[in-house]
Amino acid sequence: QVQLVESGGGLVQAGGSLRLSCAASGRTFGYFHMGWFRRAPGKEREFVGYISRSGGSTSFADSVKGRFSISRDNAKNTVYLQMNSLKPEDTAVYYCAADAGPLRNTATMNQSYVYEYWGQGTQVTVSS
Repeated sequence: QVQLVESGGGLVQAGGSLRLSCAASGRTFGYFHMGWFRRAPGKEREFVGYISRSGGSTSFADSVKGRFSISRDNAKNTVYLQMNSLKPEDTAVYYCAADAGPLRNTATMNQSYVYEYWGQGTQVTVSS
């Protein structure tokens, strides 16, 4: 079991930046690959990015590539989502998720079913 708590969301103007944090407790954090997903109003949950348990592999959705980055500090049991050049269409509830399985190919790691544990989410609102 692992418990995930997101923080760092808020209201920001278009072009601004936010850094989301996801703090984990329970099982050894370094055991998990970590993903970020988001759900915009009236839309399905979508993949944002993931980072492997070692931090050596990352992947991002095309919609955020070049603007968002993910890092992790296994000593602090925390994964971060750095969001730059934010757009109004980035407005969503952002969720972190943990996967204890093997590292799969990128197309699979983009899928929400891979992740066993989920946080409650943090709201990000980008004003135009």
